Amino acid sequence: MNIPKRIASTLINSLKGGVVPRIGLPFITVGRETEISALLHDIDIIADGGATFRFISGKYGSGKSFLLQTVRNYVMDRNFVVVDADLSPERRLQGTKGQGLAAYKELINNMSTKTRPEGGALTLILDRWINNIQSETAAGSGLSYDNPEFISLVEKKIYGVINSLSDMVHGFDFAKLLTVYYKSYVDGNDENKSKVVKWFRGEYVNKTEAKSELGVNIVISDDDWYEYIKIFASFLKKAGYNGMLILIDELVNIYKIPNSITRQYNYEKILTMYNDALQGKAKYLGIIMCGTPQCIEDTRRGVYSYEALRSRLAEGRFGRDDAKDMLAPVIKLLPLNYEEMLVLIEKLAGIHAVLFEYKQTLTQNDLVNFIKIEFGRIGADVNITPREVIRDFIELLNIVYQNPDISVTELLSSEGFEFAKTAVNEDKVIEQEFAEFDI
Repeated sequence: MNIPKRIASTLINSLKGGVVPRIGLPFITVGRETEISALLHDIDIIADGGATFRFISGKYGSGKSFLLQTVRNYVMDRNFVVVDADLSPERRLQGTKGQGLAAYKELINNMSTKTRPEGGALTLILDRWINNIQSETAAGSGLSYDNPEFISLVEKKIYGVINSLSDMVHGFDFAKLLTVYYKSYVDGNDENKSKVVKWFRGEYVNKTEAKSELGVNIVISDDDWYEYIKIFASFLKKAGYNGMLILIDELVNIYKIPNSITRQYNYEKILTMYNDALQGKAKYLGIIMCGTPQCIEDTRRGVYSYEALRSRLAEGRFGRDDAKDMLAPVIKLLPLNYEEMLVLIEKLAGIHAVLFEYKQTLTQNDLVNFIKIEFGRIGADVNITPREVIRDFIELLNIVYQNPDISVTELLSSEGFEFAKTAVNEDKVIEQEFAEFDI
């Protein structure tokens, strides 16, 4: 396999630790073509000026975060800006003690583009916006950068973008700060630029501090942070990007909130975001939220406990496990099948061999036998997840690599796998699935 060692190391170490890597995903992407295709259709809608909202539902380890990161990489390649955050007890969509603002800060800190995929791209985006306008003006007018007429033309274009945002909620203050940033950029005043970026990141504690340093009598708060996200989406389009995608994972942390009123406030925020997307109140904006089936479908504590959301999101009468509606608001992740898992561990075996520089010794028989054993566990047909299979397989690879005298057949026949032998031998369905391999 032709893969850089740096990426191979990240993939193996992340997957062994049960964490989704941020780079190298195309090397291990298997299955999920239907889900990815549905989400990329949403991306086309966003690029055309629309807005979308999706939930991804799946068990722990089923591949929700992996799907999010895969989509994240796809859309950055298509000139989108991506912001992402994992919810936690300290980060929620709504709160009275800064939890909503904390979620906003995490989103903005993780703002990523193709040239800055690791996050922290806000300053880069603002500078690039001004640079692009200067370059376009210079190319169109033939004037030098220090020509007064050139400066006037650039300012006219800058203020054209800024003024177009003023009609949005909180748009006037947002536009005023963009003006401060532009003037600081031209003057070479990095301190003032940093202050504006600090404000955009939601780091000003009170209005007095913002007023004295920037001249604006407003700060981003728990209640209105989402309005600024919508302004950002419109600004990014004018700054030369195709749109903005918000990825929010670990929705289960809202489900775990003990206070029912606090949970309802968070679900009300989700309803606001959902309605904005579907009613055309937001532009160039996509939102994807991930959670377990329980945290979404539980009518006592989950998203469906908020009746206005349940009535919008609940599956209709025609949905079936073998005929999912991928255009519905909730995408339910099905387990990877035997063939897909076999292809995945085949890829992992190749990456592992590249990373540790050895000739791969595992045969097709070994890989198939491993999958048979994993899927032969009692209850595996409904409970097994890609995360479990991947961690087991990387452990197997590590042991074989470090102990050349131990064969794979010997390991698979050891006591650690003894519990699954009978189930494997009796599982006729699995045998049929792998009949094509002549084993």
